[in-house]
Amino acid sequence: MSVRINDTAPDFTADSTAGTIRFHDWLGDSYGIIFSHPRDFTPVCTTEFAAVAQLAQEWQKRGTKVIGVSVDGKADHEKWKRDIEAFGGSPADFPIIDDTSLTVAKAYDMLPADYYLPNEGRTPAHSATVRTVYIIGPDKKVRLTMTYPMSVGRNFAEILRALDAVRKTDGVPLATPANWQPGQDVIVALALNNEQAEEKFGPLDIKLPYLRFAKDPA
Repeated sequence: MSVRINDTAPDFTADSTAGTIRFHDWLGDSYGIIFSHPRDFTPVCTTEFAAVAQLAQEWQKRGTKVIGVSVDGKADHEKWKRDIEAFGGSPADFPIIDDTSLTVAKAYDMLPADYYLPNEGRTPAHSATVRTVYIIGPDKKVRLTMTYPMSVGRNFAEILRALDAVRKTDGVPLATPANWQPGQDVIVALALNNEQAEEKFGPLDIKLPYLRFAKDPA
């Protein structure tokens, strides 16, 4: 079963490079990003995990924990972390889950369609997870999902921007427009009339009756 926005993120207990992880307990009151990658010691994945490691201070500033998932084992993860740091210049201090059992990959629907083909003719590549990203709120609800094919590396600047947008609009009557960046104007939801919107967010820039901007309340 696929995991959809507003679903409760599946809980799990798994071994990882940081020891045993009980996911909901580990997440606590933080936002979380769980992301899968096909295999250890592969070129695109190494660049991606290096990018995550380089953003360690950005995740921390946003009260967000990141955790990786792979179908490889913990021992391989530990060896691969040395390559990640050698390439990117930053230690991969976030947990990487040992998912040799595919428990997490199946719970989060991270496997490609090929995995579900008949066993005959299937190779290990068919069990490699696609590049899936879930942003999860402190209430353990899924806020955002992204899925990339194995051949396309993720843009972590966009994932960071999306996290900022999720946090900006979480639980308040706001939305972010296309290509929004932190500090830019936001859209006020139609749940508020103009008077209510101005009282809450200040002067409005009304482009259309249904499209009203306000200054970023940050």
